[in-house]
Amino acid sequence: MDLGLVVIAYKEGDRESKAACQVCAEQLRHRGVTVLTAPTGLHHNPYPVFLEATSDPIDLAVVLGGDGSVLAAARYLAPHGIPILPIKSGGRLGFLAQSERVLREDPWDRIQAGDFIVQPRMMLQAQILEQPQLGQGDPLATRGEGKQQGRPVSQVYYALNEMCLKPINRERLPAAIMEIEVNGEILDQYHGDGVLVATPTGSTSYTLAANGPIIDPSLEVITITPICPLSLSSRPIVIGGSAKVEIWPLSDAEGLTRLWTDGVLAQSVNPGQWVEIQQAPSVAKLMILEENLSYFRTLREKLQWAGSRIYIPTTNHRPDWR
Repeated sequence: MDLGLVVIAYKEGDRESKAACQVCAEQLRHRGVTVLTAPTGLHHNPYPVFLEATSDPIDLAVVLGGDGSVLAAARYLAPHGIPILPIKSGGRLGFLAQSERVLREDPWDRIQAGDFIVQPRMMLQAQILEQPQLGQGDPLATRGEGKQQGRPVSQVYYALNEMCLKPINRERLPAAIMEIEVNGEILDQYHGDGVLVATPTGSTSYTLAANGPIIDPSLEVITITPICPLSLSSRPIVIGGSAKVEIWPLSDAEGLTRLWTDGVLAQSVNPGQWVEIQQAPSVAKLMILEENLSYFRTLREKLQWAGSRIYIPTTNHRPDWR
């Protein structure tokens, strides 16, 4: 793999992450590689600057932080096909990021020699639509046979984990009524705090907290999960990855509904508008250097399942298992 231009994003406010960035940048520049560095976090988004700073293609993005840092990188870099090397440095959970040990072995020779695995991760895209002739009217009036295609009123938003629709208000906790369509057919109406539409990668994030299923990230499926539904019959559902999901906020005359991508506010959804969510045409390319990386071992360790907490050599049928 040729490394002409590499960008490095480190977690803002974290000394360990910044120090690792400086070491990586020095090593790469010693090899004649052009390097751009910047912090990433709540108050810093370096990726638009990275993409506009040079006319040369970015060969690799090194992300030093936790899963949130990786999610931010994927939203901006995946549409451009830029591979991401995620390294856990200053983060917490680390479902996506690899151990910082891979940096101690001077990985740049391995990368230039092609000694790595690229793990593709499915992405979602979302766009807000409205019916031009109705403006801010009742969305139910547009339902049924022969309805016109909606007019986009937002940019296309991307997510590696999930899209979330939920209302927000400073004075109270508003409930939401969301009508869900899959491929043009009504699925259900969720009455509760909101709804999540997630990728398999996102199944161990907000969706897991909302009692959704854990899904192997190698699959291409979409999970729809109600958030704290008021009906016990409203359950998560897994659908095909090629499906189109449309979410219509009902009974929201105040316009409180918001679209969130990977936990970041995207845009308000006004009365008469709805959100169309589907699989994105591009995938997040995660570069894996860690040997014998196991998704199921990560689950056992991060979620503290029995296999990572209990070890009884005299009864375990695999005494060397971890």
